[in-house]
Parts: sequence; C-alpha cells; structure tokens
Amino acid sequence: MKLDLHNLFGSSASKKTTVLLWLSVVFFMLSFSGAASAQKKFARSYPATKNVRLQLTNRTGTVTVEGWDRPEVAISAYLEKPAANIEPQNLSGTIVINLVKDNQGRGEVGAVNFLVRIPYHSSVDIETKMGNLNVSNIQGNLVRAHISTEGSITLLNVLANAVSAENGIGDIFFDGEISRDGNYRFTSMRGNINLRIPYESSFKLVATAPSSRNISLGSFSNGSMSFGDGRRVIGRVGDGSATFTVTNQRGNIAFIRR
Repeated sequence: MKLDLHNLFGSSASKKTTVLLWLSVVFFMLSFSGAASAQKKFARSYPATKNVRLQLTNRTGTVTVEGWDRPEVAISAYLEKPAANIEPQNLSGTIVINLVKDNQGRGEVGAVNFLVRIPYHSSVDIETKMGNLNVSNIQGNLVRAHISTEGSITLLNVLANAVSAENGIGDIFFDGEISRDGNYRFTSMRGNINLRIPYESSFKLVATAPSSRNISLGSFSNGSMSFGDGRRVIGRVGDGSATFTVTNQRGNIAFIRR
C-alpha cells in the first residue's frame, strides 16, 4: 500500500490551521468582552431651572462640561474598575456630584470620566485630584476649574463674570470673552498658561512668572505696563475694567489676540 505523505500532512496542517484560527477567534472575543466589561456606564438627567449650577468633585479622571440649548442637565460617566459610587443630588437648582464624599472610606477606586451637558447660562464649579478638566460654551456667572495635582485645563468659548483655573502640573488654556468688571484668575505650578481674548478687552493685569521670567503680552503690550526684572508685569489695558491675575511658578504666560 502506497502512503500519500502529501495528503496526510496537508490534512493535518489544515486541521491545525482550523484549530489555531478558532482559538484566535475565541481569544479575540474574550479580550473584547474583558475590555468592554472593564468599564461601567452611568447616565442620568435632570430638568434645568433658569439658573443652574454644577458642582462636581472627582477623584481622578477627565471631566468635560459642555453648554447646550436644552433646558436639561445630562450626566454620563464611564467608570473604570473598581467602580466608584456616584450619587448626584439636585439641590434647588444646584447639581452636586461629589465622588470624594460618595466613596469615603473605600480604598482603591477606578477613574471616572464625565461628560456633562448643561444649559449655556449655567455656572460651573468642577475639581479633581488628577485628570483633565474641559469646559466649553458656558455663559454663566462663574466658571471654576481646579486640579490639585496633575492635569490640563481647557476653557473654550467661555463668557463668565468670574473665571478661576488652577492646577499643579499641566497647561491652562483659556479662549473666551471678557466681561466688564469681571474677575479672572489663572494659577499653575508648572505648565504653560495661554490666554486668548479679544483685542478690545480692557483689564488690569498682574502677571507673575518667577522661574521662567517669560511673560508675553503680544498685542496687549503698551506703555502702561511695568515689566521690572521680568518676574512680574503690572499694568492696564484699555480702561482696566476687568481684573486679570496670572501666576505661573515654573512655566510661561502668553496673551493671544482672539
């Protein structure tokens, strides 16, 4: 009897290929399932009153707040394991989310990434220990973003009477309008602070950059500015109706014409 080695090994190779292909599919499905189950989604919405205020305190993760034209506050979040507890409260028009309080006494808690949509004319007060904070299209009385350790802050298309952005390590970028008699404060330990405002803005300025001595006023530089030794710039633009206080311990400060 003649043994067909080609058919024998060809059939065996084909079976091995099929098995390997099947194992690859199983491995992919298990990996996808594991990645999908690694996050838990949270979603809730509230009817918005005329004056809405969002007060959100996160532990770690990215917080994004967007203004929209609906009379509704929509909160969605993706929770990494171990999932944090989230218990929002609606207190007379103030939406309060405090993950520090809600998870007090717990050990390790996974990052929580928020997306919150609120009416344009809302006030925003958000903070986190670590992670990026993003606010856009807000025209309320207050916008405050505070990061106690590391993360960048981005404020886009913001028109508020009071704006405060503070972080430890990370960049701060502000792009918005300046209100007459408004108060604007930007503080960082290390990173770049870039402020993009309209050319016709009027404000009193105190800008301090003790380590880098790099303070660029661009089109806003004028004869009333006192530069001293480069560590601090004090002066006025226009009639000085608003107030700007900018401090960057180890980074640069730049004003950009909008």
